[in-house]
Amino acid sequence: MDFKPLITLLAIVNPLAIVPFFIHYTQGFSRQQRRRTVMISAFSAFAVIATCALVGLQILEFFSISLASFQVGGGMLLLTSALAMLNARPAEAKTTDQDLSEDSPRTSVAVVPLTIPLLTGPATMSTVVIYADQAKTFFQHAALVGYGVVIALATAVCFALAEPIARGLGQTGINVMTRLMGLILAALSVEVMAAGLTKLFPALAG
Repeated sequence: MDFKPLITLLAIVNPLAIVPFFIHYTQGFSRQQRRRTVMISAFSAFAVIATCALVGLQILEFFSISLASFQVGGGMLLLTSALAMLNARPAEAKTTDQDLSEDSPRTSVAVVPLTIPLLTGPATMSTVVIYADQAKTFFQHAALVGYGVVIALATAVCFALAEPIARGLGQTGINVMTRLMGLILAALSVEVMAAGLTKLFPALAG
C-alpha cells in the first residue's frame, strides 16, 4: 500500500501546528464546549477530504479543467504552504482581523476557521483530488477516504491534548515540528508540479 498520500496530507494539515490556534479560539469554553469543538473539527476535516476524494474529479470535469493544470496549480499551492511552514507558520493559516475578533460566532469556530482554512484549505483539497486521479481501483479510493479518517483522528488527538502539548513542546518545539513538515512538503510539491508539467509539455520528459 502506498502511504505517500497519507504522509503528504499529514504534512499539509499538520494539526500539531494548529494547536495554538485551537487554544486561542476556545478560550473561555467549558470542557463540554471544547470537546464538542474537537469532534466537529475532526469530522469536518474528514468530510472535506472524503468529498474531494469522491467527487473532486467530477468537479474538475464540470469546469473543464485538466488534471495536469490542476497538478501544477496544486503543486504551487503546496510549495506556498511549504514555504509558510518553513517560516513556522501553519500551512493553511490565513487569519484576518475579523477571524480574531471576539465578536465572531463561537459556535462556528470548529468549522471556520479551525477546519477551513486552517486544517483543510486549498492545498489540502487539491492534493486529495490529484491522488484521487491516481487511484485506479476501488480499494485505492477507499484507502484515500480512509486516510481522511486517520487525519480526523490525528486532529482529534492533537486538539484534545492541546494544552498539555503546548506546555510540553513550547512554541519553539511547535516551530521546529512545523519547519520539518514544511521541508517534507516542499519536496513532495516539486514532484507534483513535475508530474503536471510533464503532462502539459511532453518534451520535458525527453
